[in-house]
Amino acid sequence: MQRIVMCGGSGAGKSTLADHLQSDAVSDMPGHEFFMGDLASAAVNANLAVVVIDARKGVTDDIYRQCHALTMLGVTDAVFVVSKMDLVARSQEIFDDIDAKFREHAETLGLAIHGGIPVSGDDGGNISAPDGAMPWYDGSTLTSRLAGFEIAKPDQSGPFRFLVDDIDARTIIGTIEGGAIGAGDAIVALPSADTGVIDSIVTNGARSRLRLQDDIKISPGDMICKADNRAQCSDQFRVNLLWQHEDPLLPSRPYLLKMGARVVGVSITDIRYIINPRTLEHENGKTMRLNDAGVCNIALAGPIPYDPFKENRATGCFTILDVENRHPVATGTIDFGLYRADNIHWQALGIDKSARSEMKGQKPAVLWFTGLSASGKSTVANLVEQKLHRVGRHTYTLDGDNVRHGLNKNLGFTDADRVENIRRVAETSKLMVDAGLICLVSFISPFRAERRMARDLMNDREFIEIFVDASLDVCEARDPKGLYKKARAGEIKNFTGFDSPYEPPEKAEIVIPTADMDPEEAATYIVEYLQAQGFVVG
Repeated sequence: MQRIVMCGGSGAGKSTLADHLQSDAVSDMPGHEFFMGDLASAAVNANLAVVVIDARKGVTDDIYRQCHALTMLGVTDAVFVVSKMDLVARSQEIFDDIDAKFREHAETLGLAIHGGIPVSGDDGGNISAPDGAMPWYDGSTLTSRLAGFEIAKPDQSGPFRFLVDDIDARTIIGTIEGGAIGAGDAIVALPSADTGVIDSIVTNGARSRLRLQDDIKISPGDMICKADNRAQCSDQFRVNLLWQHEDPLLPSRPYLLKMGARVVGVSITDIRYIINPRTLEHENGKTMRLNDAGVCNIALAGPIPYDPFKENRATGCFTILDVENRHPVATGTIDFGLYRADNIHWQALGIDKSARSEMKGQKPAVLWFTGLSASGKSTVANLVEQKLHRVGRHTYTLDGDNVRHGLNKNLGFTDADRVENIRRVAETSKLMVDAGLICLVSFISPFRAERRMARDLMNDREFIEIFVDASLDVCEARDPKGLYKKARAGEIKNFTGFDSPYEPPEKAEIVIPTADMDPEEAATYIVEYLQAQGFVVG
């Protein structure tokens, strides 16, 4: 079946063209920048693109950007239409100029062009019938060109891949995304690696039902392969990524990765480079913004089965979702796994967290102090640690300023650096909890997503969020380091509360209003909370 994605600049006449074609196989994509996500969703399932270029505007940045996205997402064949020729007096010179520029860029991209067609918008000339007012064009109409496009048949000789959507006893429901299988064939379910044997197969359209001879460990989102030709598994990848959200990508920020029915936590660990859609040059960047395309490294919360995208579009393509609302923020394709997941294992240790905690006579926890600069976080945290020390508790404080002298001294204060700053501190505090300590963390930590990430690293009730609540006016009046004065003067950029946001906690375990409670009272209140919750005895 022909699956066509139509793209082009805003106002180029795509909708009119789609109406003329009257085909359910055509996905018409709006041209403006906020709809690249729609283009990505359509492109991953398309086998042909119709690129619509406005004769008045020529090959614009929108066209360059969309065509790069097409090839990244596996569309390698295209027909281009130069629309609105009636508004440029059906000029052959204008058409020829656009034709030459577009074909040259398409060749660089690796996009095979199967025809360029000048189209007039007033009467639909050259769409389904020739335009007699353009005698210089003697090529096919658009409809006849699309009808003559031959679609390569699916490769049934490739590895068998079955994506699991649901399980009903020994019947596995999902879609076949490559290869073939028969009754009696041995299969493996990934990532569990449990094996079984096919009893029967029933296919109904795109859906298939595999009946197994015996029960095996399998879940929605798993992949079934032939036992002797299984997919790879990994939890770290080199990927091509198309960012499609107005909020920028921030490396180390927690997101969700969705592949088929499987959803797993993910973070972008490194932006290798961003690709200029016009020149295809590789450019450095610490973040990705709306419609940026680039190459990144990603790390997942657990291993997933996959094939490189160039080998299988369905098993090598994924969507990245926002954690809070699960809205799509990016589309990506897997280039390769950075290493196989079974190459690295947790080393079993003879002494665990419970043994270390029992020796210290305490329950380990993270006391995470968050609030604006000068809210009193460090002052209160310091007093809390002194009180805990006096009653024989084992503690350690990670303070924002102190950590930036060592562990995080290579980080600045951009949003991206702030995210990485908190990731490193969260991982360090997790190690301290594993050591049986009560770890006090005093950081502005302005973003909810990173505080949630830190919480999720800990076991239940090990993370205690303490919101040191002081208004911007109160903090600016205190200004012990003179930072607010410098921020007001424009001498400090990306200062929280001014040109970088602070997202207050929504459900902190403890709230300390430091405008109404002095530091000593606040520290006593926190220690009493720890005693009431059983973290501190005596």
